[in-house]
This record gives sequence, C-alpha cells and structure tokens, in this order.
Amino acid sequence: MISLSGLNDKQREAAETIEGPVLILAGAGSGKTRTITYRIAHMVDNLGISGESILGVSFTNKAAKEMRERVITLLGSRKSRKVSLLTFHSLGVRILKKEIEKLGYHLNFSIYDQSDQLSIVREALKLYHAEKKFDAKDVQSKISFLKNAGITELDFADSNHFNPEDPYSHATEYTYRYYQEKLKFFNAIDFDDILFLTLKLFKENSDIAKAYSEKFKYIMVDEYQDTNTLQFELIKHLTSTHNNLCVVGDDDQSIYGFRGADITNILEFEKIYSGAKIIKLEENYRSVSSILNLANTVIKENKKRRDKTLWSQKKSDHIPLLWAMGDTDHEAEVIVEEVVRHQGAGGHLGDIAILYRSNTQAPPIEDQLRLSQVPYTIIGGQKFYDKKEVKDLMSYLFVILNPNDQMAIRRVLNIPHRGIGNATLEKFLNKAQEENIALFNALEKHPGLDPQRAPGITKFVELIRKYKKIFDQHSLAAGITNLIEEIDYLNFIDKQYDNAKQVERRRNDVMHFIESSERFTNYFKENANLKTFCERLLLQDSQDKEEMSDEEDGDVRKNEVTLMTLHSSKGLEFKTVFLVGLEEETLPHKKTISQGEDISEERRLCYVGITRAQERLIMTFCKQRKLFGKDTPRFRSRFINELGNKNLIIEQDRTTFGHLTEAEATDYKKSFFSNLLGSLDED
Repeated sequence: MISLSGLNDKQREAAETIEGPVLILAGAGSGKTRTITYRIAHMVDNLGISGESILGVSFTNKAAKEMRERVITLLGSRKSRKVSLLTFHSLGVRILKKEIEKLGYHLNFSIYDQSDQLSIVREALKLYHAEKKFDAKDVQSKISFLKNAGITELDFADSNHFNPEDPYSHATEYTYRYYQEKLKFFNAIDFDDILFLTLKLFKENSDIAKAYSEKFKYIMVDEYQDTNTLQFELIKHLTSTHNNLCVVGDDDQSIYGFRGADITNILEFEKIYSGAKIIKLEENYRSVSSILNLANTVIKENKKRRDKTLWSQKKSDHIPLLWAMGDTDHEAEVIVEEVVRHQGAGGHLGDIAILYRSNTQAPPIEDQLRLSQVPYTIIGGQKFYDKKEVKDLMSYLFVILNPNDQMAIRRVLNIPHRGIGNATLEKFLNKAQEENIALFNALEKHPGLDPQRAPGITKFVELIRKYKKIFDQHSLAAGITNLIEEIDYLNFIDKQYDNAKQVERRRNDVMHFIESSERFTNYFKENANLKTFCERLLLQDSQDKEEMSDEEDGDVRKNEVTLMTLHSSKGLEFKTVFLVGLEEETLPHKKTISQGEDISEERRLCYVGITRAQERLIMTFCKQRKLFGKDTPRFRSRFINELGNKNLIIEQDRTTFGHLTEAEATDYKKSFFSNLLGSLDED
C-alpha cells in the first residue's frame, strides 16, 4: 500500500480525488509533480485501478521522464509498466502509427524536419512566383500557426486569419495547399501534423475516439494552462465517454500565449466540465515568505485570474531588493561584483541565476562575467561569443594579431565572399606544407597559384597587414568598426539571410561586439590593446572547452552562473536570483505596450521570475539603457510602481563596489585588474 501521509492536506485531497473532473491549481513550488505521481500510485496500488486505463500527459520529454521515474520509484517497474506517461506529441504518434490509414496515409509515414518542410515551402513560393517577395520561414511559421489553431488548408481562406487584401495571405493560402498535397504525396507529416491529424482522425472517426476514451478511463494533464486549441479538443475527445479528467496547472504561470497557449482553458474549466472539483495547492516549498509576499502582490494586479495566495513556512531576514542602476554597463558591473563576492565567500556559483526578458540584455553581463573570470552557462540560448558573426570577427582579429593562426584564416578567407573555395584553399595548404611555411605566408608569396583568385587573395593579405598597423594606432572599437566597414560585413549579413528579424538580430550582435571592445577598453585603460583583448577571448574559450569536457561528472548543477530569459526559467529554482531590467518597454515589453495588448502575460512573466528565487531576490532597473548603440532613458516598470512601499522592497542607488569606501574601491580595482593582467601574462 502507498502511504499518503507525506503529503500536506491539500495535496492529499488532490491525490485521493479520483472520480470526475478535478482542477488542481498548483502554485509555483507547491509540489505538483509529487502530488500527481502519488495520485497515480494511489490509484494503482491502493484502489486497484489498472495501469492500462491511466494516461498522464505533459508538454516536454523531460517532464514526462521525471514523472515516469517518480512513479517507478513509488510502484516499482512491474506495476508502473502499463501506465502511459507521455507528451502530447508522443501520444499522437502512438495513435497515428495504428490509425493513420483512415486518413489516406500509409502506416510507415515519415516525420519531416524543418529543413524538409522549408524545401517544400520554397518550391511552392517559386511556383507562385513569390520566392523573393516572401520569406519561406515566415510562411512556414504561419502554416504552423494555422495548424495549431485547427485551421486546415481548405478552411484558411474563410477564416478570420485570412486578409483578402493582403498578398501575403494569398501566397500563404497557395503554399499551404501545395505543402499539404506534397506531404501526403511523400507519405509524410510534419511536427504540427502529429496533433493536427490526430484530432482530424477523431473528428472523422468517432468510433476511434470512443475506443481511446474507453481505453484511458483516467486522464491527467500537466501544465494545463499551456494547452492550445488542438490539445484542448483532443482532451475533449479522450474524455467523451467519461469525466475522469484531472488537470494540473497555474494560470499565474501562463506565459506561452505567443505559442498559442489559451489561458481560458484553465480559467473556464468548470464551465466546460460541470461539477468540477477545484483544489488549490498554495503552500510553497521553494521560497522564503518575504519573496512570496512580493510575488503575491505583483500578480494580484491581474484581473483575470483564479484567486490564490502562496505562503511558506520558510522564514528569513532577507528583504527583496530593487537596485537603481546608472546604465547597462553599471548594471552588469554591480551584479557581477555581487557574484564575485559570493564566490569569494565560498559560495557555489550554481546557486545563482541571472534572468532577463530578452536575450539582447545578456551581452554586457556576459562580458563582465568573462572579464571577472566567472564561469557561466546560458539556458535556452547561445553564448554571445559562440555566435557565428561574433566568431567571424574574432577570427579576423586573431589573424591580424597572429597571421600564422591557420584555423582563423580558414574561417575568414572567404568571408565576405572572395570566390576562394576549398579547391583554392587546398592548393595553398599544399604549397605551405611543401615550403614548410605558414598558410598566410603562402598566400602572400604565391597569390598567382590560382590566377583567377589572385586579386581576392592579394586584397585579403593587404587587409591583414593594413589592420595590424591600424590596431597599433587606434582604439579597439575604432579598429573593429573600420574593419567591419571596409569588408562591408553588414551588407554580407543582409545577403546571407532572408528573414528581416534574423538580419536585425545578427546586425545587433555585431554592434554588441563593438560595445564589448569598448567595455574592455574602459576596464583595462592603457593596457587595452588587440593582444590583451584576443588573449582574453582565447583564455575564456579554452576555459569553456574545459568546462564542456567536465560535463560527464554527473554533477547536477555545475559551479557556474546560469543566464536565461524569463521564458526559459519556468520550472527551475535557484537560491539567489537577479531579475534584471525591470523597466517600461523591457518588462513589460515594448511590443506589448505599443500594440496596445493586454500586459497580463508580461506581469505573469515577472511573477515567474520572482518565484524562481529560493532565498535571495535582487531586482534591477537602469536609468538609461544602451539600445542599438544609443543610450536611451528608461523608467521603472509599472510592476514595481504598483507596489508602492509594500512588500519589503528596498530601493537603493547602487554604485559599483557600493559596499566599499572610495579608497577601498580604488585599491580593489587596482588589485583586481593587476591580477587579471597577470593571469593573461601567465597564459
């Protein structure tokens, strides 16, 4: 028998309520996974319900795996084997593999990845004579949106999403029809089709829907606030012969509206499933009470929400802090100073997370972490210095500093395009080996080795020689800026990508790289030059590789700071959280404000960020923030202004090294940068 004595009263009530519709409102950190796994174990072990009749559905493979492992721990592998704990999509694939012939496909269908899908979309746009007018990825994204909204290629023209006066709508309609015809011809489906076709199967074959509903007599859905139209309809079909549906979720953590999640599914649950029992899990096991008081006050400003109040038995003297920063660089300096203090006191860096609304906020913080030699990782994103455009520019700098750097030469020899392909490169590599000289020397001595490419090779060699002198005479930022202009790198980016958003993002990365060199110069003053800058980048790169090689240690959380967006942070927790950029047009986001949209989801994002903190919460806002290379005035977020002086928030004007006197700060900086330069010399 499974004992439920380890659950609190509300958790136990949720675990013991088996028949009929149940909504478990599980606040952040309230132990929902523990509750639903004990519920499954109770059903099988205590009530004798067959595992074959139980279906648990989650959104991610990670969540499904965790649920499965916990159930196995409670029941053992034999008893838990027949319980179906799946993601929505794995459930759909399982059904389609048995039933897809009813839709005119063969059982051995393929699932096309994004590149396969894009090939068909491009083919359609070419036939429509709109290949250059519309970006294939945008059209593919629109088709994906339509499928997740349950709109077929035949229904699109009659839907609210079709604008008869918009050429883009007409191109999408043609492409959508062509796309679906091609997929069926190839006996293939895409990722969105998994649920789209499963729902179509149920709608057109009520006997099949009924059979699966009778098979799964007890259904549980995790993260119900994130369900979209398709998932909601699938659940309706799966419960067509019974009402034994238990959904678990938190409307206050509904932050995926941009993916099609419909919060009304959880807000109106009892309207759809009459007689539903609602159980609130409000005791939080994650955070200290002062952090929860703040979170509760922030989220209560949302009008359309289910009333609940998180509370905790964890008491602490900690007061959530709001720090006013001068500008973007100041913000990064103060945060990393605090991280270094934590590290110096023997603290584990894995206990710290730095959260932000947008990935564009990360580069200054990354720079400061690198300068301070603090290891970090980014979840749900790419490290700034790992991005293609940044690596291109870094390689140029490496070649200018050291023309014998063969790997760097090979990366940039044909960037931007100089018509120098692998065949030409191979000739010069062979020549270098034959004469026992460096690749650059071979290019310099024998440009005529490939007469057709000789002008481009000579120009590249002259460029490198020229900029070796320029970097000796000018600042890092000036040298990098001139280099970018001379090789026309921004125009190269424009030609590389069709998607305007992608072009803008990559252009911004170039701008951030220039700003990074400026920050480096501000720190190292007279010691800032091409050599120290490149050595700093190479040193950090080698440290990153060492960290990657250590990943097999099985350490749950490595000794490195975690950076991520608020969207990526959901479900995670950290002892100390820095929630940065609490400003109007950052959080809430400018797009939400300018388009006059409901800011409720932005406030929920803020709430999610706050509730990631277990013991310490430090929030920041800047009086001016660098945007697209310009300092722009900023104002405190309305989410903070709404609080007044409540909730134990202390607002401070922070100066870098604010805990030190001016004399102590000066000594600290001298010592810090002296050690930093010393480490470069040693390396």
